[in-house]
Amino acid sequence: MDTLTSFHAYLTAQDCAPLTRKGYLSDMEHFARWFEQTNGEALSPQNLTPTDIKEYRQFLLTVERYKANTINRRLAAISAYARWALSTGQIHSDPTLYIKSVKQVANTPKWLDKTEQFALQRAIERDLQLARMRYPKRHVTRRRDASIAFFLLNTGLRLNELVSMRLDDLQLSDRKGTLLVQNGKGGKQRTIPLNAEARKALQDWLAVRPKTKSDLVWIGVEGESNSLSGRAVQRILERYAAEAGLETFTAHICRHTFAKNLANQGVGLEKIASLLGHSSLNTTQIYLVPDARDLEQAVGKLENY
Repeated sequence: MDTLTSFHAYLTAQDCAPLTRKGYLSDMEHFARWFEQTNGEALSPQNLTPTDIKEYRQFLLTVERYKANTINRRLAAISAYARWALSTGQIHSDPTLYIKSVKQVANTPKWLDKTEQFALQRAIERDLQLARMRYPKRHVTRRRDASIAFFLLNTGLRLNELVSMRLDDLQLSDRKGTLLVQNGKGGKQRTIPLNAEARKALQDWLAVRPKTKSDLVWIGVEGESNSLSGRAVQRILERYAAEAGLETFTAHICRHTFAKNLANQGVGLEKIASLLGHSSLNTTQIYLVPDARDLEQAVGKLENY
């Protein structure tokens, strides 16, 4: 068994997320190719030195000219590889210990501003009206799609958290409601209070949801698979993006928009972090960083000064 196969088995045993495992393995394959071309020998934990990692970092910076986040991600993969080698006794010191990441200016995540949110809401409402008037058999599907978009914008759920929602996870009444997220990132549970918009989106969908043995909240209709995949949800959001004239619209943008709206209303970081399921406030602080539109609005205030 080669070292990367063993490394992958280690990541699996550590309960790393599938995307993390895939990313680490891809990055290590890139590093292994560079290592062999540079040193004339195959990569193994025993022949990995701090100098190799420094030279690789410089290669990524000056030859391949990658952005800081890509370089830092690849360095993180090598660090994970070194931790595996340490834990299995293949090496006795960490060659990545004093390797510095590439400094970068914090990038603000993409979220929808108020104008874009208005355009999106109008596009969704028009889509519902059109289905009701012209395609009555499709109206249930379109009602589900609209409810998904509005629910994401008002809860900040991750895509996998949305598609795995079950009816028993919901507590709904006319005046309040909650959702128990059973398996958030890192296997963590959290309870999210549902505002009036989120409750309405759910109730509108549940009123027309076809009867089925499935206890999933969001299900397929019109010949779709009974369960709704993340990719199917993404196609729904892409259709709305086109209809609203948005450059892009994803579940993650819904999540960022939800958090940015809370931050703009003065909600504290601790509360936003709890709602999003963040384990660190450092992750949540990005919503306090002004983006380009915030800065444009700031300097625009001088026009009438």
